[in-house]
Amino acid sequence: MNSSLETADAQQVTEIFLEQVQSVRQQLKQTIVGQDAVLDQLLICALTGSHALLVGAPGLAKTLMVKTLANAFHWRFSRIQFTPDLMPSDITGYELLAREASSGITEMQFRHGPVFANLVLADEINRAAPKTQSALLEAMAERHVTVGGQTYPLEEPFLVLATQNPIEQEGTYPLPEAQLDRFMMEIHIGYPTREQEKEIVYKTTAEPVEIPESRLPGDAFLKLRRTVRAVPVPEAVVDLAVDLTIRSRPDSETAPETVSNYVAFGAGPRGSQNLVLAAKARALLEGRTSPIPADIEAVALPILRHRIIMNHRAIGDNFSVDSLVDSILNR
Repeated sequence: MNSSLETADAQQVTEIFLEQVQSVRQQLKQTIVGQDAVLDQLLICALTGSHALLVGAPGLAKTLMVKTLANAFHWRFSRIQFTPDLMPSDITGYELLAREASSGITEMQFRHGPVFANLVLADEINRAAPKTQSALLEAMAERHVTVGGQTYPLEEPFLVLATQNPIEQEGTYPLPEAQLDRFMMEIHIGYPTREQEKEIVYKTTAEPVEIPESRLPGDAFLKLRRTVRAVPVPEAVVDLAVDLTIRSRPDSETAPETVSNYVAFGAGPRGSQNLVLAAKARALLEGRTSPIPADIEAVALPILRHRIIMNHRAIGDNFSVDSLVDSILNR
């Protein structure tokens, strides 16, 4: 596939990719009103096989977005409601003593938990205790779970889309930095415009919203993901991705003054990797066979914002991480 994208057939591969993905895009927009940028960011995460963190107030269709995405790619979907009393076994599954019906032999058997799906919605992820978070982190990072000393692989593709409520912080646990770094993007979902909200009201107060049936065969997604991975990247685009990530670190010589003043810890190498990977997917979505610097700039905010740790001075001066990423981009 890599060689095919570097030949004269590259445009044809892109057109086939676009034809398949546009049907998914249309399917998402039929169900979700007024969140086009968010839907494209979700598509980029899906097409690169990456996890995403959705941050938004209640009632902004976060759960509906995730369910529609799973249906569009013909994925097995599961939802986990995170609560303070959620246990690791409620995510991974558990072993129990059971008797075989045929032989009558009693032995330990593993019951799969909801994490054994293609797309897992971790709803209000920051409400669970750290011990439970670690069970999900193993699945996100290693694509397997360990129960009773036995390792069980997760089926590909495997994605976690987690939600956080930015309003209610009482009774929540901050996500560990190692877990935050496993999310490709932190996607912020804003309120719709007045006209969009009117359309939402018309749609949701008549017949129940139906999620369209999948238009892609079950294995089509893995082919799309291989196409994204095979996209060649110019050195200038890689340089920009690495430079942006390095500028976010306060000890860097190229860091702007805002970073030196307000950042405790900057983004790590996984930030650079995700910038390039997301730029590849965005280039294909825009009908191009190779990413350009504008693709890096377009995905920089959702990829870097959760990887930068602000210091106490930033909190005191009310300086946001989004403003900081803008200053890095402007430089």
